[in-house]
Amino acid sequence: MAKRRSNGVVNLKVVVEMLQKSLSLTRRLLSYDSDETEAEISDESAQYSVPEDVKEGHFAVIAVDDGEPKRFVVALNYLTHPAFLRLLEQAAEEFGFDQEGALTIPCRPSEIERILAEQWGRERC
Repeated sequence: MAKRRSNGVVNLKVVVEMLQKSLSLTRRLLSYDSDETEAEISDESAQYSVPEDVKEGHFAVIAVDDGEPKRFVVALNYLTHPAFLRLLEQAAEEFGFDQEGALTIPCRPSEIERILAEQWGRERC
């Protein structure tokens, strides 16, 4: 059990690092070099910007199984949910940690819907 919890904590740290990396563009834009033009910054910002439906305290995941991919916006509190942590471990094994944009998880959308239906995030706040 201790090893499993340790893996979950390690994976949680990795996911948090991935999210921080994806949001680092904002800090870079706030202190950009005056040599960069507004057009260059605008192009880069559009490429790495967070979609409007991803509110503060949330992140996007895509469930990918044999069928169509489905996108979800998930509260950060779910990063401690045991079933969600297992899905993150599967994603790390299948896709690695160097993903850009929404986090891709190898599962049926119904699995994520089941986890989200438990309202883990609201109970933990």
